[in-house]
Order: sequence, then C-alpha cells, then structure tokens
Amino acid sequence: MRFEHLVQINDPLQPLLTEVSRAQLWRGLLRRAEQPTEFVLGLAGATIEQRIDEPERTQLVRTLDFGSFRVRDRVVLTADGVSVTHIEATAAYPASRLTIRIEAPATGSLFLRFTYEADEGAAGDQPDSMTRQLREQAYRSADIDTVWRIRELVERGELG
Repeated sequence: MRFEHLVQINDPLQPLLTEVSRAQLWRGLLRRAEQPTEFVLGLAGATIEQRIDEPERTQLVRTLDFGSFRVRDRVVLTADGVSVTHIEATAAYPASRLTIRIEAPATGSLFLRFTYEADEGAAGDQPDSMTRQLREQAYRSADIDTVWRIRELVERGELG
C-alpha cells in the first residue's frame, strides 16, 4: 500500500492565518517526534528509548503506548526537512513507513508531503477498497490535525 498527499501550510488566499516559516514548521515536526502525545489522538504515552544526535540528523527509537497495544518505531529526522518514521511490524499490522517532507516550490509557498507505505504482503492480504479509503481519510485527517497543532504552537510563540 502507498498513499501520498500534500497539505498546504501558508495560503495567500487566507490572510487571517498566521504565516508559518520553514524553520517553525521544522521545529513543529521535531516536537511531533519528541512529544507525540501532543499530536496523536488516542496515544496514552510515549517513551524515547534511544536518541542519537548527529550533525545532519537525529534518530529516535520510541515505544508508543495506545493503551490496548504498543508500537515500536524509529524516527529519522534530517536537516533538509525530512522526517521518516519506520514502524515495526506486529502480529496485527505489517511494517510500514511514514515520510513527511517540507516542500517549498516557490517563494512564500510551503507544503508538507505525507507519504505512507506499508508492506501488505501477498495480493490476497490487500485491504478492500472501502478499508483503503477509510484508512486514507484517517491519514489525511490526522495530518491536517498535525498542521493545525503546529499552527497553534506557532501562534503561542512556542516554535520561535
């Protein structure tokens, strides 16, 4: 399975929205990785088990606690504005990856590209059309919520 979409950050047609800079957006993505309970609905807790800071990237190994189940993942954040989350497979879910990339195709234009990839296994294991559509709607909704949360943090002055 692969699903990809864009979320526009700054919209010149909506001048009442506070403009978000690339640096603020990046700090928001860092905060999302370091404090996911602020961003993920239903997440009861998160533990960062390992953190590796390198000059051009940071890696976090985390355990996310959703109450009835836990998920282990590894987030790699690179200085060029990319966050890649590698989610370990469980008995119920295949391994998957979420890539969030900051894109600025023109001056004053800022987007986040979200790309979801999962190894669903053999063709017989693929979700049906309705399940896939519901999953994509849930991803899109969660990603829009992430952008609104970052926007709230910018407006409160928490992201510089």
